[in-house]
Amino acid sequence: MRDLPWPARVYLVAVIAAAAALIGHSAIVSGPLVAPEKLDILLVLGLLFLVCESMPTLLNVEQFAVSVSFSASLAAVVLIGPEGAALVGLTAAVSVRPGLPLIKRLFNGAQFAVCGYASGWVYEWLHGTVGVPRVNEFDSLIGPYAAATAVFVPLNIVLTLTMISLATSVRATEVPLRGMVQFLLSYLGYGTFGLLVAGLWATVQSISAVLVLLPLFVARWAFGQYHAQQRSYDATIAALCQAVETKDYYTRGHCTRVSLASSMIAEEIGMRLERLRAIRYAGMLHDVGKLGVPTKVLQKDGPLTEGELAAIQLHPMRGLEIVRGIGFLDEAYAGIMHHHERHDGTGYPMGLAGDEIPEFAKVIAVADAFDSMTSDRSYRGARPVEVAVEELRKCSGTHFDPVMVAAFIRALERSPWQPPRRVEAPPPDAAEATIKDHDDPTMPIQVVSGP
Repeated sequence: MRDLPWPARVYLVAVIAAAAALIGHSAIVSGPLVAPEKLDILLVLGLLFLVCESMPTLLNVEQFAVSVSFSASLAAVVLIGPEGAALVGLTAAVSVRPGLPLIKRLFNGAQFAVCGYASGWVYEWLHGTVGVPRVNEFDSLIGPYAAATAVFVPLNIVLTLTMISLATSVRATEVPLRGMVQFLLSYLGYGTFGLLVAGLWATVQSISAVLVLLPLFVARWAFGQYHAQQRSYDATIAALCQAVETKDYYTRGHCTRVSLASSMIAEEIGMRLERLRAIRYAGMLHDVGKLGVPTKVLQKDGPLTEGELAAIQLHPMRGLEIVRGIGFLDEAYAGIMHHHERHDGTGYPMGLAGDEIPEFAKVIAVADAFDSMTSDRSYRGARPVEVAVEELRKCSGTHFDPVMVAAFIRALERSPWQPPRRVEAPPPDAAEATIKDHDDPTMPIQVVSGP
């Protein structure tokens, strides 16, 4: 616990105290938390919860993991009531998952207990019947159970993400696997397993927990496959970006920042979740075509020849050739191909103008130029954010799409930009490099005629 920041410590104690207060209050007011005749149900559901909780699916956020164990708590809501659901969730504190610290066990047990109580109260408030359901009563349970699930799952996610935000450097908005709505809906779907356990209990009793283990572990496997796939995608993108930045040394970190700025614009203009992921990938890979440009051209001192300029201006098309076979990029292709087109039609590689330019390309063009202006280069220091914003305004309607510029400025007002740390001093032979930044609209490339 000493390693936790003080806000996380306070929050941890508060969640544990809330769970203890709820359990203590129920014990004082109602007496035994679970009737003796329901102890067998509590034991079976507790074991089911423990088995699932001990084998979660690891995600991308600093040892954050999810499991489908909450289905056992939701089954307890129907079969035992709020107190039983809380006790089932409390078994997370004795999870046998290797390497899980005691603090995490206590937090998991406490927050599951709180969620169990909350969902159980909603279930009873909506006149859901507590106990083993009869066949002719089953239909009347569906509505209250759905409401209990709709309380349990979001509350569980909120409590967990709050702890992650307080205990780590990861903000809740950065939780992986950014399609949080998709994640929430899938979790709600897995909650139906609890109703399945409750329904089967009326006919096969404790065997129902065994029968439901198979689909629960199929769900766990599906979680793992989805997030393993996302990690594989991210690793592929990161490897390509590293290759580009190794070749073009003065743009280290550029692709990551362009991805972030592009996401800010996309969120501001209301892009759907699946397109947000694609624009993030497009921002990361917008300069991947530099891998097809000779290194001596990228790092050349002095004016470029017309042939060398043409090689640089081909990098968007080279980029498309490189990533064309990566199926998950979807609409990102258009952003990679056309991010150097200009609103007035004077850009490259195809001279598109206005509405002819794909939306992804319009977004990346603004993000790309902004990061270039606010980052150190071999020939100049970073410009202040205010100066870069003013330059975007000046070029709005000519170089950039006005809608994207306005959206980015609004996004910056809500989430101030953190410029990158200053880079190390460039080598002596780079200090006199000619101004030739194709990303920075204020620094035109110098070209000489001839070979």
